[in-house]
Amino acid sequence: MSFYFLLEAIYFMLPAYFSNMGASLSRKIKFLDFLNKPIDFNKKTKHNIPIFGSHKTWRGLVAGILSGVFIAYCQKLLYRVDFFKYISLIDYNKVNIFVLGILFSLGAITGDLIFAFFKRRQNIKPGMPWIPFDQINLVVGTFIFVAPFVQIEIYYWGIILGLTFFLHILGNNLAYLLGLQKNRL
Repeated sequence: MSFYFLLEAIYFMLPAYFSNMGASLSRKIKFLDFLNKPIDFNKKTKHNIPIFGSHKTWRGLVAGILSGVFIAYCQKLLYRVDFFKYISLIDYNKVNIFVLGILFSLGAITGDLIFAFFKRRQNIKPGMPWIPFDQINLVVGTFIFVAPFVQIEIYYWGIILGLTFFLHILGNNLAYLLGLQKNRL
């Protein structure tokens, strides 16, 4: 595997990565505080277990979608530059960039929510590590939402899965050192 394949995979996933980061860092965005309400409306199962948890908010959903759509739009603009055209797995001129950004964002966020649901069933508290699932949930969700509409070779999804695992750990530790993350992996 060459550096070129890794660069292509990372560039392809940027809207999902930024959507995930945008949702996570949304607590720092004060003008979205009015959306700081749990997606699950604080509902619990019959065993008194939160569906997703109070930390999965509408604010994170909106910030995540806006982040992903913004990055996808930037990729469309950058597609005019030969270097970015060269590392692009898709032709950004032939897709509806807003739909693509929403698919990447919803995929990343939905993957996170699905795994949060199962994480709560394992009695793992929010913010506590659940390796490897915390690291790959956004890839699984993105694959489900994006793969039916964007055709890339299946080995790229394998590269993306492995790469995301390591990038998530690196990013989490960096965010912890910068004071943006409460827990370290």
